[in-house]
Amino acid sequence: MAEFGYSQTLDRSIGKFASFAAGVSYISILTGTFQLFYFGFGTGGAAYWWSWPLVFAGQIMVALSFAELAGRYPVAGSVYNWSKQLAGPATSWLAGWMMLTASIVTITAVVLAYQLVLPQIWSGFQVIGDAADPTAAAANAVILGGLLIVFTTVINAIGVKLMAQINSTGVFIELIAAVLIIVLLAFNIVNPPSVLFDTSGFGEGTSMGYFGAFLVAALASAYVMYGFDTASSLGEETVDPRRTAPTAILRAVIASFVIGGLILLLLILTAPDLSNPDYGVKSGGGQLILLQVLGGPVGTVFLVAIAIAITVCALAVHTAAIRLMFAMARDNALPEGARLAKIDPVHKTPVIPSIVVGVLALIILVVNIGSPEVFTAVTSVAIIMIYIAYLLVTGPMLLRRLRGQWPDAAARGSGYFSLGKLGLPVNILAVLWGVVMSINLAWPREAVYGAGWLAWSAFIFIGAIIVVGLAWYGLRGRHRVGTLPEHMAQQLEEAHEVDPTLPAPGPRPEGSQA
Repeated sequence: MAEFGYSQTLDRSIGKFASFAAGVSYISILTGTFQLFYFGFGTGGAAYWWSWPLVFAGQIMVALSFAELAGRYPVAGSVYNWSKQLAGPATSWLAGWMMLTASIVTITAVVLAYQLVLPQIWSGFQVIGDAADPTAAAANAVILGGLLIVFTTVINAIGVKLMAQINSTGVFIELIAAVLIIVLLAFNIVNPPSVLFDTSGFGEGTSMGYFGAFLVAALASAYVMYGFDTASSLGEETVDPRRTAPTAILRAVIASFVIGGLILLLLILTAPDLSNPDYGVKSGGGQLILLQVLGGPVGTVFLVAIAIAITVCALAVHTAAIRLMFAMARDNALPEGARLAKIDPVHKTPVIPSIVVGVLALIILVVNIGSPEVFTAVTSVAIIMIYIAYLLVTGPMLLRRLRGQWPDAAARGSGYFSLGKLGLPVNILAVLWGVVMSINLAWPREAVYGAGWLAWSAFIFIGAIIVVGLAWYGLRGRHRVGTLPEHMAQQLEEAHEVDPTLPAPGPRPEGSQA
């Protein structure tokens, strides 16, 4: 920590499995595959499955680049701090700002998945009206989701040890359940593999044909496979993070690809009737296929496992948002930075960010009651912002590679994870993938964002987030950014006390002038 100008203030107690579990639970195989199966299948048919390996091919390039950075810079708020080491202060601040706002919105999107699962387990979970009524379902989703946000807020405020124990237990259950689902579905295959090449008429009569429909359906996979950087965001609380975080990032992505890909594949191959329109709507989807194939009692047990997966996914996203808020606040890069960066002396965790993130997520969640179409658009935009935040890391990293500044001498001689000669081609592919997928995600489509002005939601909301954020940074933020004294490494704090005119010794891009 002293190497980066910080003192050790967080509780370093997370082991290898807990670090791996943090990345897996953010991606959340069961949450993502079942929550979004209806969208992929409903817009691209069975052939949409090919988007899963496609998205993996792109995201593994990003993950490999991140793994190299995780071994060199194992500090909280991974994306923000990585960008800070690779790019200028404005770029790194924007990366952190976009990732933070997107993470808070993502919490609300994740907790809404409760509504897709809990009422199917027990009708008593439908507190308001009928689950078939969209208005009642939206209101009930806010109640269930709100309770989950309160839970994740309390757990994160108590401390990282409890969070890690719950998260690791949940991920263990999720992985066991996922493997069992795969095994049981494998014994109930009724459709031939050839259905994976059946476009089912999607895209007919349009200028781009099925390719256009496939690009839309691919969003279902793109919406799942991200968040693997969480393993490194907990670097300050991980034992031996330079070795643990890189492998945890890669294992999380690969495990999610293999297990999630098999679940999606077998849902398609075991579906009793692929022409059933209910597979392409929220109230049906993959959950319906699971219940049809495995029967009521067995299917219900697995729905409980999916509910557990949703719980730990929300917990992991909340945790990652807290660490990012803390990392930026510690550098005085957010309003009220000193308050947000305060560590509770008993629980050794930033309690105020836990509460602030939870409250903001609850406020955003309420929008789902009156305007669910606006909420859907905003949550879709949040995922684009995460892809852009990733680009604000891989892009500057590529520029440094091309200038011969990465990996630097310290990284080359560290003995930690390195891509070696593969670094440049992997980095190029990561950047290209990020640009292409960001454009695809943001493209104005009624099927994704809604009609009218909502179709342009990505450009409107992202533009607003960037303008508001950079306006604050330009007018106030950039004049005050620097490590807060209470978080400085001791020797740097002493030097600053001797000569207060010295700049606050926050970490700077390597090679820049002090």
